[in-house]
Amino acid sequence: MKKKLLFIIPNLNSGGAEKALLSLLQTLDFERYEVDLLLFKKEGIFLNQLPKEVHLLPEPQNYSYFDMPLLQAVTELITKLKFKVLFYRLAAIYIYKTERIPTVREQKVWSFMKNALHNLDKEYDVAIGYLQKTANYFCIDKVKATKKIGFVHNDYRMLKLDKTIDEPYFKKFDSIVTISEVCESILKEEFPQFSDKISLMYNISSPKSIRKMAEEKVDLDSSIDTIVTVGRLNDQKGLDIAIDACKILVDNGHKLKWYIIGEGNLRPNLEQQIAENNLQSNFILLGLKENPYPYVQQATIYAQPSRFEGKSIAIDEAKILHKPILVTNFPSAKDQIEHLVNGYVVEINAKAIADGIAKLLTDKEVTNTLVLNLQKESLGTESEIEKMYQLME
Repeated sequence: MKKKLLFIIPNLNSGGAEKALLSLLQTLDFERYEVDLLLFKKEGIFLNQLPKEVHLLPEPQNYSYFDMPLLQAVTELITKLKFKVLFYRLAAIYIYKTERIPTVREQKVWSFMKNALHNLDKEYDVAIGYLQKTANYFCIDKVKATKKIGFVHNDYRMLKLDKTIDEPYFKKFDSIVTISEVCESILKEEFPQFSDKISLMYNISSPKSIRKMAEEKVDLDSSIDTIVTVGRLNDQKGLDIAIDACKILVDNGHKLKWYIIGEGNLRPNLEQQIAENNLQSNFILLGLKENPYPYVQQATIYAQPSRFEGKSIAIDEAKILHKPILVTNFPSAKDQIEHLVNGYVVEINAKAIADGIAKLLTDKEVTNTLVLNLQKESLGTESEIEKMYQLME
């Protein structure tokens, strides 16, 4: 008899955890498992790439009221006579107004939101909260399962989460999984009492699939040097620093275009910064792309100017496509890139990024060495699915 699995994640918008889940599901043995997927919002560019065997559950009833503007939520709840939900939605206002750290705000709002959401009726053999915060909390509080697994897809310290909120949830998980050696080490330092249940599982990537998708034709200006970055438009990804670096490069006479693939809440700020620096023709926000690989394939350089990462799927994919890669020296960078061996590592500031890109644009001996070394690396991680199987047994 097949084991019943449930995966939980807020949505399938473009992001590292979302892409990692998609790759995991595409690798999973459906002869062994019956798989349900719960999204808090049925949205995202990866939705149509889900394997046909995955059963998508209805969105949790009442979740949307915590995700919509207050006036709209209050109006709908009163109209539908949902006064209990209205009470908890109004109670959450205090958190929205007073908690300045967005990640902690999400943690604290759960204490009200959970009272407005129903438990799932179906019982599972294994339930997997595939992202820190709400997905993990829902897994513990709202799901019946013989075994429960929680994921942390980032550097726990850099997320600035409230440990006192996570501790009772981590205690209830059978396993806690993270995605890089640095992330694993940090989790064990932050929660030494749970060291025996914290484990490492790399994000799954398939070189064959990525290289095939990279063959798609896209319209990039090939007459000048191009830089590509894939990532959400948020503070973590350091795109504001990248704009300043681009300005330095342009002022120094480099003819280039820097393309950003992704979307996020900082778009208006970044657009303003681009305009203020007269970089509209040099620093280009392309938005979401269901298939980013042709853009990376055609780039002169792949750049990741992040302030922090868990383990960047985008970097792994650029490695698979054998691109010269520039990364900033965030804490987990060394888990993926060795300076002057398979990439170029610089400090997290605009001048360092600009100098590093200039080096890669002009020093062909360095870039050829990086590419040659990447061609020699064994880069597929499909075998990581075996770790998942072990955790679920």
